[in-house]
Amino acid sequence: MKFHVLTLFPEMVSNGLDTSVIGKAAKRGLIWINAVNIRDYTQDKHGKVDDYTYGGGAGMLLQAQPVFDAFQAVTEGRRVRTIYVTPQGVPFTQKLAGELAAEEELVFLCGHYEGIDERVLEEIVTDYVSIGDYVLTGGELPAMVMIDAISRLVPGVLGNGVSADTESFHNDLLEYPQYSRPEEWHEKRVPQVLLSGDHRAVEAWRLEQAKERTRRIRPDLYEKYRCRNQVIQRLGKEKRDYVHLMEALRRGKGEILFEEGCRPGGRASGEPLALAVFDRSCGTLLLTASDEAEAGKLLSVIPDACALSVASPRFLADILCEKAGFELLHECYQVCYTQNVNLRVGHGDIRILTLEHSGYVAERYGMGSADYVAERIRSGAMYGAFAEDRLVGFIGIHEDGSVGMLYVDPDCRRQGIGAALEAYAINRERERGHIPYAHIIVGNEGSLRLQEKLGLYRARRTICWLAKKACISEKSMLDS
Repeated sequence: MKFHVLTLFPEMVSNGLDTSVIGKAAKRGLIWINAVNIRDYTQDKHGKVDDYTYGGGAGMLLQAQPVFDAFQAVTEGRRVRTIYVTPQGVPFTQKLAGELAAEEELVFLCGHYEGIDERVLEEIVTDYVSIGDYVLTGGELPAMVMIDAISRLVPGVLGNGVSADTESFHNDLLEYPQYSRPEEWHEKRVPQVLLSGDHRAVEAWRLEQAKERTRRIRPDLYEKYRCRNQVIQRLGKEKRDYVHLMEALRRGKGEILFEEGCRPGGRASGEPLALAVFDRSCGTLLLTASDEAEAGKLLSVIPDACALSVASPRFLADILCEKAGFELLHECYQVCYTQNVNLRVGHGDIRILTLEHSGYVAERYGMGSADYVAERIRSGAMYGAFAEDRLVGFIGIHEDGSVGMLYVDPDCRRQGIGAALEAYAINRERERGHIPYAHIIVGNEGSLRLQEKLGLYRARRTICWLAKKACISEKSMLDS
């Protein structure tokens, strides 16, 4: 991931981000930090970049020309999300950090003096962001704070894919208390459950502690957590149909944009009248509705950033195509694994793939770009089957959380390798506390038989993957 920082003090940014985890990530090539001196782009022979404000008032203002030219130099005409660091912006949150971490490139603009000429802000800035309701001497420290938080969410930066999922603010809960040696210090003992070796009891204790700490310190976050869990519990009564919605919410990826509860006396108390959940990390909007009248209510909440949609039942997909500018990509069966036991993996050599395998996967996986494949590998979400140290097949966890991307070399098929790969991926998902699920394109009867063989249950209705027509056209132009 690339960060460009437009600043009057590039050394401050470079030195501040050159240490600890972020510095190590930069040295490993996982992130790239480009601190650009705005003064290098002034046309004033004395290096001046500021001037008095029209209309009078104290202080000086950064001029538009050097800021714009610095921006043009780093973007070279590319459309890059550009963040102006200002107390007037929206609050920076962990959710926003996750959204920004999905970008391949970001520009941070650091103000000084009384600010920056409004005209250049209107021309280049996409986001106005603040780290708090106070004023600093410049935007460098806030930019560094945001880059640190965003970088931690870039795959591989922390060196442990679980770390970012268990720290403060994940899933709207504060982090639970943690302890180290010695067992007793100042007459205070480590809670006994942490010494028990019972991992399930430890996880339950940590969840309760996180909930209690959040309720006490951040009641606003706790209310969001409580409301989301109520929706998850209702959906859980019809798990097969709604597992994709449940998992988006349970994993902290989905934001509820619209929710209308269940109809009293309906067929299933877990069936919502209408629900819209947006996964900003992959720009996917998950929608469901009980009838066409309820479906109409969802059209007004479709975000501009939405590129893909997963809709169910089929009539909802038809409405999106007719009225919201979407196009049907695939109609799929949804299957999920709900048993409380791991599956037997019948192949002995299955490993997590690394970037050295990206060429093999990209060449054989026909439904995603090479960049998508590389991102999934960097996330530790791709697994390969090996025969005598030769990679002969793979499977992955998609960005939305579903199991997929299954492939086996033709000369190695009918040997149980595909089943072994899927069993391995399902077991890994279960270890992470997820409900494994997959989407099987209607007509792929071979894959459907494999799911039934492994013990996955099929939903009573299909789901539809759709894409915005504008996004499809844009992708076609880029690919041509």
